[in-house]
Amino acid sequence: MDGGAVDLPALDERSDAWLVGRARELLAIAQVSERGTRARHIHEVDRILDEVRRRGEPRMVGQLLRAAAVIRVNNSSAEATEEIVDEFLAHSERHGLLVLQADAHALRAKWLLLSGYEDRALTEAAVGLAMLDEKLEPDELFGRRVWEVLMASTLMDLGLVLMELGVYEAGDQVMRRAHRHIRHGAGPHDIAVHLITVCRMQLSWGLRLERIGEDAAARFDRAAAMASDVEAPFRESLFPRRTDRPAADQIAVVGAAHALAKPTGAQVERLTGLLDLAAPREVFFVAIALARCLETDGRIGDAVEVLAGVQKRLDDSVSEPALLLCLIREFARLSGQDDAERTASALRHYVAELETQLWDMRESRVAALDTRREHERLSRRHGTIARQALQDPLTGLPNRRALDERLAELSGDGRPLAIALVDLDGFKGVNDRLSHAEGDDVLRVIASTVRDVLRGSDMVARYGGDEFIVLLPGAPLQPAAAALRRAADAVAALPHDLSHGVTLSVGVVSLCADETSARALARADAAMYQAKRRGGNDVVAISSTEGDDLVPLAGEPDPAWVLPEAT
Repeated sequence: MDGGAVDLPALDERSDAWLVGRARELLAIAQVSERGTRARHIHEVDRILDEVRRRGEPRMVGQLLRAAAVIRVNNSSAEATEEIVDEFLAHSERHGLLVLQADAHALRAKWLLLSGYEDRALTEAAVGLAMLDEKLEPDELFGRRVWEVLMASTLMDLGLVLMELGVYEAGDQVMRRAHRHIRHGAGPHDIAVHLITVCRMQLSWGLRLERIGEDAAARFDRAAAMASDVEAPFRESLFPRRTDRPAADQIAVVGAAHALAKPTGAQVERLTGLLDLAAPREVFFVAIALARCLETDGRIGDAVEVLAGVQKRLDDSVSEPALLLCLIREFARLSGQDDAERTASALRHYVAELETQLWDMRESRVAALDTRREHERLSRRHGTIARQALQDPLTGLPNRRALDERLAELSGDGRPLAIALVDLDGFKGVNDRLSHAEGDDVLRVIASTVRDVLRGSDMVARYGGDEFIVLLPGAPLQPAAAALRRAADAVAALPHDLSHGVTLSVGVVSLCADETSARALARADAAMYQAKRRGGNDVVAISSTEGDDLVPLAGEPDPAWVLPEAT
């Protein structure tokens, strides 16, 4: 069932789509593989991540960082889990990948739960939910289908955290929202994952309701309905599987759902097999379902033995404390059916009182989630208002006001400062031939491309129309020109349906001692026009501070230094 890790000697020859697809496949394999094989899958995901980091496309790096984080969080003993989750969060925040950033908070919350920090996990979940409370437009650079699946995955990760925290109603709302995104873009594998996740939540909710004496039949019935629905997409999913056996024989949660809804002796064999396959988080469901099927078959002693064995197996686990209590409760219920009934009755009474208090504590957790979520939502709204005053609404880049403030800060700190003026070649033709809406799309794509190529400390600002200013603090002239050449090459390499053939003309200068920013911008403008006269898609750097004439850089025979195409 583990699917094996394939030999990948030449990842650099694989396409971007293949690398992302293989990572998705490994997540599916690891979810149902034996514990001893998961290290191999993690290693392969890490190799793919290293290759994707080398290629440097931010959205693809974000997806691979998510894969590396998910496969580790789901295997709680994996090394470097916290470091990968933190890198995923920092990367998605830096590149403005809001959906992935919310998912990073969800995965951090999962990791905190595994480490026993429930209150901190609740805060992380509130932050992730607040991010998704904003009005989000699909990120077309991901592609609409991929974006919908990422939204659904993020919501499912948050829903599972809320479930583990006992905030079931909020978790159910999040799962229903995930379902809407699944309908818009998901394939069979994503549908199967969603149904299994909902199934798991309903089982957990039902077992928790039983502990306070409530009827859980509706939750178990819904889980069983999800388990039936998963059969068709499971057959076309990425999960390693036997084609001659149903999902209920191969996926622990699915088999347990049928048994908890309607326990019968006929299901004992299936559940016994699933007990050996079940991951630590799923073994609770299978064990309780198996015990109830054995009880229905009159085999009380065997049921007690199953529960005792699983309890011993999980004694050292800090994950899923609520489900561990469900297992202990089931053990106490079944082991009290002999002459120790009086003791068991007293124990049940004590447990009932304890459970009532725990359920009341859950209400305070719901209130804490709502309060922290609203606080984060308001903080983000305030930050958004502040950003809007300094942000170009079309491209999301800093505007002229933000540029002036940053330029004033950098001008007096004594470090080298390169200033570039970027103008778009052929942009007017896009507006004339197509439409201003198409022109706006081109501006957004090019702004994002230039921003992604440069360093995090560099500022790309919209100056007006189709002109941009780039500030490169600490960069001498020639390295700055090389960086801008890479940006120009990245724009030139964009698919035609995104750029419509628009390229960049760039003029770059170094701010000289006692030079005003206005004068430096005038020199950058002169260099940019020199790039235009050379035919566009060019980068020209000048060092002169006198007049508008171009003066050669040291050691260069030409009136301008033009960095050759990057190889």
